[in-house]
Amino acid sequence: MKKQVTLAAALGLGVAMLLTGCGSSNNGGTPTTSANTPAAANLRVWLVGTDTPQAARDYLTSTFAAQNPGSTITIEQQSWTGLVDKYTTALSGSDAPDVVEIGNTQAPTFTASGAFLDLTDQLQALGGSDLLPGFVQVGSYNGKFYAAPYYSGARVAMYSTDIFKGTVPTTWDAYLQAAKDATTSTVSGLYIPGKDWHDFITFVWANGGEIATQNADGTWSSQFSSANSIKGLQQFQDMFKTVSHAASDIDETDLVTPFCAGSVAFLQGPSWVSGSISAAPDAATPGCSTTYGAPDKMQQFAVPGPTVGTYAPVLAGGSNIAIPAKSQHPDLALAAMQIMLSDGYQQILAQNGMVPARISQAKFMPNNQASQAAANAAACAKLTPASPNWANVESQLVLEDAFSQIAGGADVTTVAAALDQQINSILNAS
Repeated sequence: MKKQVTLAAALGLGVAMLLTGCGSSNNGGTPTTSANTPAAANLRVWLVGTDTPQAARDYLTSTFAAQNPGSTITIEQQSWTGLVDKYTTALSGSDAPDVVEIGNTQAPTFTASGAFLDLTDQLQALGGSDLLPGFVQVGSYNGKFYAAPYYSGARVAMYSTDIFKGTVPTTWDAYLQAAKDATTSTVSGLYIPGKDWHDFITFVWANGGEIATQNADGTWSSQFSSANSIKGLQQFQDMFKTVSHAASDIDETDLVTPFCAGSVAFLQGPSWVSGSISAAPDAATPGCSTTYGAPDKMQQFAVPGPTVGTYAPVLAGGSNIAIPAKSQHPDLALAAMQIMLSDGYQQILAQNGMVPARISQAKFMPNNQASQAAANAAACAKLTPASPNWANVESQLVLEDAFSQIAGGADVTTVAAALDQQINSILNAS
């Protein structure tokens, strides 16, 4: 029986950063470092969303070109929306990319299906024991290693001192009350996109509920109809109605715009979102570094737990990287992965507030309030159920649909029962 892995264990941060308590086989070939120089080629690397900073992208393309004369890298931007379906199609075709980023919660489905090359023999060369162990675990299947850690992080609460001028709440109840007190006709006390289960599954976990548990026989049982989960979903519904001006049918793909418009008191999201908020107005993806996201105004704190000094469980964020089994250039792809997991590249991620895949590079994370908040949140972060079928839950958007219905005022008990039935059917499908 597999157990959920907390981000605390996944990060391998140890006592220095964990400061508080918590309320099928793969038939693809294995890339090897050949004595012969691989034929020059243009490598296609798929990165998802805007989380990877431009400095890291530039480092990858320039370093790869210098180390592999005649070869180049093209980074192809992907969207998190519809990602599983797109990867399912792309990785089985003749025009597969060469290196892909995949969400940590989605990785088990692809490692189990044979979509990625077996990198077991390359584990040490890619970082070995210096890699985040929990993310190595989700990138492995049947004792073989397929998808390496890329970066990690936890979800925190953010605010601008121009909007929220009160005292930072130190308990879960105080957090919700502070959000209610900060709500106005133009400001969401807590910005809650209705479909955003990634950030607001916290309501379920904070009330003692679970997504799903695994039985002794290996089957799964969805838990949204449990008394504790129902309590959390009802709390979510109440907070959406009373403190958020977001729509019930939108997701969390754009958190920067409302924050930079000055219409949010508390924003709950991945810790690295603060980097996007603090981007310069003339950046490729503009932020508001001269207004609400200015360094002296942008603040973060870990979502508090039931009592002072504890923190609420939040969803562990982050990604893995892998080489598709149908990559036409596996040796060059491995070279690109080695750069992405190198100290230099991982240092850039760390400097931008992301928990790097290389544990040794965490020392380059900013020594500031944001890093402290991320570390506190990481101590109690949780992963989704460790089922190879979990990505199918995400691709079918059953959680987004359920949360949107609840945000829209639907009966919580009815929605939860239907959600349990859907999740059980997906997770227990053979």
